[in-house]
Amino acid sequence: MATKLVKEIRREIEIDGEAFTVTLTPQGVRLTRKRFRSGRVLSWRALWERGTEEEGRTTSP
Repeated sequence: MATKLVKEIRREIEIDGEAFTVTLTPQGVRLTRKRFRSGRVLSWRALWERGTEEEGRTTSP
């Protein structure tokens, strides 16, 4: 059984040699460059809907 997400979790990742912070919250996920305040935010609902849109697409050869 998974643990409920009730407070934010922060982790550092590296993308193309640059440090970023990933923050998981009950509301969604945020990706921010290290030492910066603004970043990209995506709600869990938007993430889910984006995935279902991509599943509905058909790929042509």
